[in-house]
Amino acid sequence: MQDRIDNPGHTRWRRSAALLVPVVVVAGAIVLGMAHGAVAASFAVSGQTFKVSASELQGTGFVQYGGVAREVDGKEHPVAVTGIREARLYDLCQSVKTPGLPVVLTINAGGGGRPATASDLLIDAESLEGDVVFKNVNIGQDASTLQGGPDGAQGPRKGFGQQADVVTIKNLRQVARSTQAGTFNLTGLRLKVNLGAAAKECF
Repeated sequence: MQDRIDNPGHTRWRRSAALLVPVVVVAGAIVLGMAHGAVAASFAVSGQTFKVSASELQGTGFVQYGGVAREVDGKEHPVAVTGIREARLYDLCQSVKTPGLPVVLTINAGGGGRPATASDLLIDAESLEGDVVFKNVNIGQDASTLQGGPDGAQGPRKGFGQQADVVTIKNLRQVARSTQAGTFNLTGLRLKVNLGAAAKECF
């Protein structure tokens, strides 16, 4: 999985479905997170997933740990909770497909070299792909001791966690349950409801 280590504290990984963590470790971390009630979203999730893509994400203050997203009826979904203090997203696309209907809502922003920006970003992700570079990364840190991300972005005691000073993800492809942020600046926002043959998701 590892491509190379460019220099001390600067690690490059390719096409990691769960950012650095082996599948077995991720599964264990998520189960432990569920057992301890670690939840990122401060609201009940809808039960639908949505897709997010970007040509590049640049972030500072990255953390990740296992958790759950809960629906209003209590149904739980294992997720990888990802926190980023400050993020810049180039060529951002978000899409939500209406179940059982050829209807897709898309949001585009951050084009033309004017990235969308977010602060205190928290994501409940089910999958994530891209070409990833971390700077000054800690892997296997106790999730309850994470301090690099947004305030309060910590997992359960003895849970698997990781953090990095800087993260860069090129060709981002993500499926998520929820996103929340302190601020989210969508430069050049375009929102559209697509029907029939035009109802295509971001990827």
